[in-house]
Amino acid sequence: MRSNGRINLYILVLLLGLIFVVVSQPKINETRTDQPPAKTSETITILATGDILMHNTVIAAGLSNGEYKYDKMFNPIKDIVTSADYALINLEAALAGPNTGYTGYPLFNSPDSLAEALNNTGFDLVTNANNHILDRGYAGAMRTLDVLRQNGLDTIGVYKSQPEKEEMLIKDIRGVKVGFLAYGYDTNGIPLPADKPYFYNLLNEENILKDIAAMRPQVDVLVLSLHWGVEYSPFPTEKQVEQAHRFLAQGADAIIGGHPHVLQPAEVLTVNGKKKFIVYSMGNCLGDQNGVERNSGVIVKLTFKKDLLTGQTELKSFDYTPTFSHSYIEDGKENFRVIPIPDTIRLIKAGQDPYLKADSIPLLEDILQDCDEKMN
Repeated sequence: MRSNGRINLYILVLLLGLIFVVVSQPKINETRTDQPPAKTSETITILATGDILMHNTVIAAGLSNGEYKYDKMFNPIKDIVTSADYALINLEAALAGPNTGYTGYPLFNSPDSLAEALNNTGFDLVTNANNHILDRGYAGAMRTLDVLRQNGLDTIGVYKSQPEKEEMLIKDIRGVKVGFLAYGYDTNGIPLPADKPYFYNLLNEENILKDIAAMRPQVDVLVLSLHWGVEYSPFPTEKQVEQAHRFLAQGADAIIGGHPHVLQPAEVLTVNGKKKFIVYSMGNCLGDQNGVERNSGVIVKLTFKKDLLTGQTELKSFDYTPTFSHSYIEDGKENFRVIPIPDTIRLIKAGQDPYLKADSIPLLEDILQDCDEKMN
């Protein structure tokens, strides 16, 4: 009797176990609540800012204990730059090495550590199609590309070979394909190498339209960087406006301008039902020119949203941050830093900026007002 009791007990335990397993299994038609819903869109940001002009004073300011370091100059804007998915900047200087000396205007040549600083700040792409790329000749231009690339930076507008030029710069950012094209108006009269027609993207309207047409089917967003316009003019020329609108109509989504060294207006247009963006000149990011307007610039951040179901991508918004290339004295030496003006004004008012006091606020507010007028 005791043995049969044990058998019956074992059978009961087994039956209870089977019932638990069956009950705990999800029903075939039951909706699983632990699975996230399928993503239907993706949003990315592209950031750009003005020209870098490495004048003699700026170069010298980076020298400390026998080494050139420039991270400190960009630290105030680092958080803004790194907040974007992809950031570009225009470098108006060669990185040709120390053999011919480091010099500013009119023939720029900067220490290699500038490239490291740009990468550390969060920049991803350096445009080289500008009027100073041949300041140390063709060999200097090739070395400039090498140094930038060795420091993890993409380059555009200047190329080492025809195949390299034909391999368009297209970045896949979380499924959103963004293409970049860059062109410059001239090289300050220094002849382009006749045997290397691929070397420099000259600002030729016909060629730009062809390149846009070739890239457009491959990308969701097409960004055009143009080094153009009249130096120190607060407005673009009529021809620039006409060209910009034509490039957008052909398929560009955004035009990022530089070279005038002062801020010029921005536009948001609707072309074929799509919003598109132009800023004709972003002014200077870093430099030491005469006049407040020549030491002012803007950081522009564009937000694009792609519908993953339809494949359509649109410009959702643009934000901007006015900047100022601030010269200051520390330990008896001139230094420079790129400051974001709204944040700097708040720091000054809170007594937390290390170099500027309340008497600087009117100047910064004037720059801020001018930028608001141009951007809006």
